[in-house]
Amino acid sequence: MLYKEIHIGKFIKEMVDENEVPMERISNFLNKDVQFIEHVYSSKSIDTDLLLRWSKLLEYDFFRLYSSHLILYAPPSAVNKNQKKSEKIPYFRKNIYTQEIKDFIMKRILSGEMTYGEVIKEYSIPKSTLHRWLQKNNDTTNG
Repeated sequence: MLYKEIHIGKFIKEMVDENEVPMERISNFLNKDVQFIEHVYSSKSIDTDLLLRWSKLLEYDFFRLYSSHLILYAPPSAVNKNQKKSEKIPYFRKNIYTQEIKDFIMKRILSGEMTYGEVIKEYSIPKSTLHRWLQKNNDTTNG
């Protein structure tokens, strides 16, 4: 599954290959040698500052992979729901779904890989939200 196990080095390597970015350009941009870059490709995780630089270089938001993982696989936040939110750090609602997440879920349902009930149970997506996505999908395919 795309967002369940994240091996960031493999995703970075795929984007480099897809965009045909020369090693020299990567090396110059990151100010790192070829051996370090090859090490990144084999790394399951990397430093966030470095990931930000890769995101800029490849013009791709690699952090979304992790956000998508949180949306799909983090447990519901029912515990401490009334806890006061910090004013010092930004607060993000868990149930904001990107188009990539919607497409991922819809593909699993439409291919028969998962049922509506399985999606609701596995990803804690509200039934009404899933119904709205399905309705919009039907409207675009029939209209």
